[in-house]
Amino acid sequence: MKRILNTALVLICLSSVAQSQNAYKLISMIRGDIADFAVDNLDNVYVLTSTDQLKKYNASGDSVAVFNNVKKFGKISTIDVSNPLKVLLYYKDFATVVVLDRLLATRNTIDLRRQNIFQVNAIGQSYDNNIWLYDEGDSKLKKIDDDGKLLMETPDFRLLFNEAPAIRNICDQEGFVYLYDPNQSVFVFDYYGALRNKILISGWQDFKVAGKFIFGINNDTLHRYEINTFRIDDEKLPGPLKNSLKVNFTSSRLYALKKDLLEIYTLR
Repeated sequence: MKRILNTALVLICLSSVAQSQNAYKLISMIRGDIADFAVDNLDNVYVLTSTDQLKKYNASGDSVAVFNNVKKFGKISTIDVSNPLKVLLYYKDFATVVVLDRLLATRNTIDLRRQNIFQVNAIGQSYDNNIWLYDEGDSKLKKIDDDGKLLMETPDFRLLFNEAPAIRNICDQEGFVYLYDPNQSVFVFDYYGALRNKILISGWQDFKVAGKFIFGINNDTLHRYEINTFRIDDEKLPGPLKNSLKVNFTSSRLYALKKDLLEIYTLR
């Protein structure tokens, strides 16, 4: 029921943004060196600086934690905050996943190379507190635990598709795993590794799956795809949100990244 309510709130918020720039009220801003950011379902904000320092702000805008171990594994490629109690940082150059707790203290480190996994561009948290990843070397979706142990894997994607996808996003939602290749489509798998669907969506940025909907941005246009009905709604973003470097959503807020500035909006 909670997921259903959250999804409904997301839809109300997005619809309101599309209808009028006055639908949202700017409630706060985070200024400074901001290269990227992520938000969890509690409206905590995780800001990544150009030097790969990770800062966590609570929903009130107060700084609550900092991760400073930024030199050991190079540049952070992916931040996954699907579970606020377990933050995943992925370092592509070293094929390493660092697992943090809610205060950004290191819980453990997973060297994927020790599992003979060397080419990974996308990771994501699984419903059962494990980790999904797409191994481009084997062309397989795999699930591992916090020790790096392989728990399951799909068949070779080169046997399933004419062209092996280049996966950039992995989202675990409502009993399915969504893999997004911006140049091809969205590939939908069940938790047993069986392909269930292929959704012809491509070219979207800020890709996100929330409940039964898929969201994305392209050329100042907000796209919303309803999974059950196959319907796509396209709406132009209002003036203050156009030309944002990145946009993200939660059940009650919208986040827009500008140069050295993160704007946080709420529904009036």
